Amino acid sequence: MKERDRKGVQSERAILVGVFLDNPVDPEQPLAELAGLASTAGARVMAELTQRRDRPDQKTYLGKGKVTELEALVAHHDADIVIFDNDLSPAQTRNLEQALSVKVLDRSEVILDIFAARARTYEARLAVELAQLEYSLPRLKRMWTHLSRLKMGIGMRGPGEKQLEVDRRLVEKRIHDLKTELAAIHGRRERQVASRHDRMTVSLVGYTNAGKSTLLNALTGADELAEDKLFATLDTRTRRWRLPGWGPVLLSDTVGFIRDLPHRLIASFKATLEETRQADLLLHVADASSPQVDDQIAAVRGVLEELGVEEKDTLLVLNKIDAIPERVAREQVLARYPHALAISARSGAGLPDLARAVSDCLGKGFRDIDVETDPGNGRLLAWLGKYGEVLSRRFTDDRVVVHCRIPASLLGRITDDEATVRPHAYAEPAASPLPEMG
Repeated sequence: MKERDRKGVQSERAILVGVFLDNPVDPEQPLAELAGLASTAGARVMAELTQRRDRPDQKTYLGKGKVTELEALVAHHDADIVIFDNDLSPAQTRNLEQALSVKVLDRSEVILDIFAARARTYEARLAVELAQLEYSLPRLKRMWTHLSRLKMGIGMRGPGEKQLEVDRRLVEKRIHDLKTELAAIHGRRERQVASRHDRMTVSLVGYTNAGKSTLLNALTGADELAEDKLFATLDTRTRRWRLPGWGPVLLSDTVGFIRDLPHRLIASFKATLEETRQADLLLHVADASSPQVDDQIAAVRGVLEELGVEEKDTLLVLNKIDAIPERVAREQVLARYPHALAISARSGAGLPDLARAVSDCLGKGFRDIDVETDPGNGRLLAWLGKYGEVLSRRFTDDRVVVHCRIPASLLGRITDDEATVRPHAYAEPAASPLPEMG
């Protein structure tokens, strides 16, 4: 008897399939990530099948012998679904479903399904729907094989019209409407993000399940959802971070990336990723404990390049460093990325060092100062507001102290006879060292 999940929905039995044209990312567990995706989508993985080929079979992606082997696996496990770790063409999907008599999905479809299930905001739901429809448009023939033609009758004499063509026009219109609506949302988001010019912004990016939400909570005291699941976060969340040595900045958590993330999904989530494009600094959070950390870092850099932000100032943050039990393995990861910051968002280890590094990056070319002057010195106060970032004002007797941040090159413009200038002092927290292990 087939199991049901907590919501009472029948859990589908899945067979995973991977065809490798190159060496797999993880030779020991080549389908580990696909298994995580399938589990997140609600499937129960019953068996796995892999094949090494120079090029895919045009009809079924797998070779004939492997299709026969896959058919036996489906029958043995009474499987409901076969999931490929590859992107299949509509014809390949159709041929496989005819041969196996079960539903066949590829990697992109599973990712889209997870996004659809996890989208919470109106914007995210629109973005997912657009990506799904653009993916489904060339596959309508497979989806509507049971509706070959509209029923003939009065008003329908003549050549008639295929149901497929009706559906294609409906889908194309819906795609157009979604793009129009998302473009309007994108415009509003651009203006919203741009309006935060009075605050420096830092954006968390990284592979899915790298610990970005946990890090956001640790740095800002927020209580955002942080699950040990793929794509737990789809909507950008921005919180105020009181950065020692700098002051308040805005810290944003964004949707996680993944290897072979569907291009349509990146395009659809362009508005959601606006925080990343507009940020003053990116924190690239990587799971140091993952055996695939190198490939995950490379995948994220590829997506950032696709977004056109690969040149933006970025700090690599190796999270979950305390989850590597062996000292030698830990040192090997750190040696490969000597400029990275090693932290544990869960325990708090290394976070003070991260805060100082972020302050240093944001502070390049700027000076954080207190300017004490006469409250009636309107010319100077206006100049500070125009060329600097005024963070606070404090009045004492007949003087005003302005805490501001200005380019270092402009410091010489403030003369001694009109104001007293001194560095602004922040209270620094005690450092939290990494735990000794191994």
